[in-house]
Amino acid sequence: MDFYVTLTGSVRRLTRTQQSRNERFIALLSRGYRLVMDAPALPLVRRLRIAGIALVAAWFLVPGLQDWIPVWVPFLAFAGLELQYLISGLRDRGTPRRRGRSPQETDISELGGEEWLEPALVRIEGEDVWLPVGGRSDEEVLELIEDARERLQRGEPAYEPQPTPAARPAASGSRRLLARLEGLAVVGALAFVLFVLLPDRGWDGLDESEQARTEALLSAEAGRIAGHEARVRCDAEGKAVGVVQHADGLAEIGGSNAFLTPDICHRLHRLAFASDEGSFSQTARAIAVLAHEAWHLRGERDEGVANCFAFQSGVELGRRLGLSEDTAARMMRQQLADNATFARAAPAYLVPGECRNGGRLDLDPQSSRFP
Repeated sequence: MDFYVTLTGSVRRLTRTQQSRNERFIALLSRGYRLVMDAPALPLVRRLRIAGIALVAAWFLVPGLQDWIPVWVPFLAFAGLELQYLISGLRDRGTPRRRGRSPQETDISELGGEEWLEPALVRIEGEDVWLPVGGRSDEEVLELIEDARERLQRGEPAYEPQPTPAARPAASGSRRLLARLEGLAVVGALAFVLFVLLPDRGWDGLDESEQARTEALLSAEAGRIAGHEARVRCDAEGKAVGVVQHADGLAEIGGSNAFLTPDICHRLHRLAFASDEGSFSQTARAIAVLAHEAWHLRGERDEGVANCFAFQSGVELGRRLGLSEDTAARMMRQQLADNATFARAAPAYLVPGECRNGGRLDLDPQSSRFP
């Protein structure tokens, strides 16, 4: 509640509109102050940590995220956040907390204490004076005004601030230790998942017998399409295929040797030996790559034609690896539909116009299905 004092010292209430506006402002200010000073605020680092946990959990539970986000992204980001939390805690030990937008303890202390959360402008002896009226009755306000007038007449400040209580002590050593232990525990859990659990998810996580078993199966399937013995190797070292070569597969034209990336091999391993269809697009891509390289082994040099034949052979190949015929056909139709988009970056891989039902490149013109 605010007041305005005339020269004679009489108290006049503000208008109803002014009182309402001031009361709302004071209520909001007091409420914001209580939220900041009384309720435990959630630090930004902790909110980011919660978001990181949600991202990691979503990465495991939502298959679509695994298609778009590499495994190292959420873990590296989360581990970096935890390390920053620990390092900043050690570096800033003993320093005051960063000030926020709302009134802080130091602000209230510098301005005279909590009583100044509700100030009033009064006019005494021809001077405009601010006085704290928060929590005071009308009689106490009048006494405060008279005391201010006497002080001004003596040449003293109109109001002498009351001693303010000492600021709250910083967080105890046990709380700081608990926060650091919490950070260390999270970093340890991340390291365990990243270096112990996750290696089993990729091609390198398979033992040698499983890798050999997979390569033997892929070689046999490539030989079926090529019409002669073939040897498919999964190039874990990235010497023949991979990111550097911008290729998921490589094969000798009319020869016996073909190379696939570990990701392609692992996806086909999961499909054939674990009945895991995985991501629709990733599995479709893996089948198409194997069939494409098999057609090169058969002697086809043209990349676009090899793609056309691969999409058709991929239906039977996918069925032999564990898919239903309908699912395999839908996957190859998707590969054919996406071919024009992918071929923008590599025009040589664009299928010819005759790659259609009943066209010159139709391997089974008697069938109405294509591919």
